[in-house]
Amino acid sequence: MTTDFATCDFCDTHKNNTDGSFRVLPPVFRDYGKRLKFSGRVTTVKCFEDNSLVKAALDTPGEGRVLVVDGGGSLRRALVGGNLGAAGAKNGWAGIVVDGCVRDSAELALCDLGIRALALMPLPTEKKNVGERDVAVQIQGVWVRPGDWLYADEDGIVVNATALT
Repeated sequence: MTTDFATCDFCDTHKNNTDGSFRVLPPVFRDYGKRLKFSGRVTTVKCFEDNSLVKAALDTPGEGRVLVVDGGGSLRRALVGGNLGAAGAKNGWAGIVVDGCVRDSAELALCDLGIRALALMPLPTEKKNVGERDVAVQIQGVWVRPGDWLYADEDGIVVNATALT
């Protein structure tokens, strides 16, 4: 995971990109983790108000990757909480981006990884083991695919088909 980057610089360089390889996520995500700046190769989970597959992913070696969770933008249930944040940090994940909610904000703030989400919601999910893993997802209308590279800092979140330097 590199932290020697600025999303603004990437946007300056790629602002005229027309092939869709460079994408910018909308400015709707709030920061909840200890790391304000993080990057890594993308792994995805698509789920709705069920974090079973999020837990399964974060319980595996992260190898510096970023887990992008398509929670359908739901504001009714939290897909990541303190236990999952701690598991992600312990297992070497660089970050988690949730198109949905998180909970246990005080605990997440201590987790040594980047965590971005739409909002806080104290209500946990139902565990039905429903969802998909490593599929292309739409995050706030922007396509994110497994194997893409995600870069997040204080100014925003960008995604590219290949690693940026």
